[in-house]
Amino acid sequence: MGEPGREEYKIQSFDAETQQLLKTALKEPGAVDLEKVANVIVDHSLQDCVFSKEAGRMCYAIIQVNNMPMMALVNPVYDCLFRLAQPDSLSKEEEVDCLVLQLHRVGEQLEKMNRQRMDELFVLIRDGFLLPSGLSSLAQLLLLEIIEFRAAGWKTTPAAHKYYYSEVSD
Repeated sequence: MGEPGREEYKIQSFDAETQQLLKTALKEPGAVDLEKVANVIVDHSLQDCVFSKEAGRMCYAIIQVNNMPMMALVNPVYDCLFRLAQPDSLSKEEEVDCLVLQLHRVGEQLEKMNRQRMDELFVLIRDGFLLPSGLSSLAQLLLLEIIEFRAAGWKTTPAAHKYYYSEVSD
């Protein structure tokens, strides 16, 4: 039950009106202009890269509550993912983990709505993986795993599962 408190904490840096807009969007997405919500989240994410991780989680929560196509959130979610795929973000394991986690959660749906942007995102991910940019071993592993995940139709093949998760106890 600590989750509602966590949501409030995530939006404390906004003014009172925007906080109310975001709270309503998280509880009743149909009661607000989701495009406005998305723009607020993206604008703040682009100003504060630390917030990008929270923005992805908020958008995911709104999508889950809404239980309908996330058309209003497609481009803003992509914008957040593109930010997380920039070289400065890829150098931070926590941000790579967030990028990969969000792609596992909504990548397939996003691709169905805008394949071209997904292709562009994966060009950034591929380049980030291939180009010497001082990535940690974990970041390289996570990026390779998501590249293979998408290539396999957004599924983990048995061989990939064994390779990537052999150290994780069942």
